[in-house]
Amino acid sequence: MISRSNPNSLHVPDGYHHVTIVEAGRTAYLAGQCPIDVDDQLVGPGDVLTQVDQVVANCLLALRAAGAEPEHVVRSVVYVASDEQPVLVSVWERLQSSPLAPAFGTASTLLGVTALGYAGQLVEIDLTAALP
Repeated sequence: MISRSNPNSLHVPDGYHHVTIVEAGRTAYLAGQCPIDVDDQLVGPGDVLTQVDQVVANCLLALRAAGAEPEHVVRSVVYVASDEQPVLVSVWERLQSSPLAPAFGTASTLLGVTALGYAGQLVEIDLTAALP
């Protein structure tokens, strides 16, 4: 069982929860998913939202390979190679309207970073899921 909550002593977050508790069971730890296609090519050079879409697709494939769906995610970290708040907001909004959106209703962090591992990479998502 997965429960999510917001302690009364903390602010009410928009779209996620401060605390996620998994009672028991197995977990899956996904490697950071990048905007790289099956042919090992960067998708959407210079286009952060196209890269978000590829990362979402990769996350869904990795989750399903582990026997999980977005609602089984208990922790997410989103990395964006930008220090501009409008860019970070646009990434968050795109994620919230994607098929992966239920994954972000849990304990989530969105970070602006200086650089990511692949040349031209603008987005990466790290997920942990409680397997059903």
